[in-house]
Order: sequence, then C-alpha cells, then structure tokens
Amino acid sequence: MVLSYLLQEFEHEVNNTRKLLQAVPQKDLLYKPSAISWTMGELAQHIATIYYWYVGTLTQEVYDLATDRLERGDAHDIEATLALFENNVEKARAALYTLTEDKLKDSWTMKAGEKILLGPMPRGIVSRGFLFNHIYHHRGELIVYLRATGNKVPGLYGPTYEESIR
Repeated sequence: MVLSYLLQEFEHEVNNTRKLLQAVPQKDLLYKPSAISWTMGELAQHIATIYYWYVGTLTQEVYDLATDRLERGDAHDIEATLALFENNVEKARAALYTLTEDKLKDSWTMKAGEKILLGPMPRGIVSRGFLFNHIYHHRGELIVYLRATGNKVPGLYGPTYEESIR
C-alpha cells in the first residue's frame, strides 16, 4: 500500500519539478545569493541529479558513490539540465517499478569508498528522506532564487502569488 502511494506521489511531483526547472531562465543561471551558495544553474542541476540517485538507492543494498559516475553536462546550460532531468526521471521511474513492499523494508547503506554516509536503514525511510524530501527541499530553495531574481514562480500546489495578481 505504501508503495502505491510513493508511485503516485512520484508521478505527481515529477510534473511539479519539471514546471519549476522550466521556469529557470538561462540569463540567471549564474545568480547565487551568497558566496557559499550554489549558483541557480548548479542548484537546478543538483535537483535533476537526485533523480539519478533513485537507481542506486532502490536497486542496490549498498550504494557506493565512489564507483558511480554520472555525466551531468554544463550546469550553466538550462537545456542540458532539463535533458539530464528527463533522462534521470526515466531511470528513476524504472527503478521505482522494481520495488515491492518487502524491498522497502530491506536495509540500505550509502558510502563513498569505505566511509559510510547514510545507513544502514530501511530503504523505505531512505526513499522518503534522501530522495523525495531532498528534492522538495531544493525545490524550495530554487523558488527563493527565482523570486530573488524577479522571475515568476509556477504554481505547484495551486496558484502562486505571481499568478494570483494578474
């Protein structure tokens, strides 16, 4: 039952993420709110990259970032980021459809070489926190970047302020 809800949420939220990434203008990709922040382009690319991590998280017991390679392309090319997003969503969707309720209970660990970064913990907990909520967190940041640069924010859960003042 939980898996059915995750699958439905994934499909709904992919559309919201797509709308948000499509709202990122090429002209503002170098914007960053502080010296220690990512640029808007790097943040958008990170959001697109999280979908790639679904594969290692959902199909492997131990996901080793040290052995995993993803060609991300140029973080300052929004079309490249949108293509990365679409490609990674397809991979994420395929990985999600390999899950069963029992596999959500399996222990999972993330490491970089010999260093354990997350876990061990149940894959279902990791799915919610490291994948789904991680994306939502960074989408919220991206909304702040868009507003700070004077761009319109698309409605994700209803109309935004910008959409309601027409």
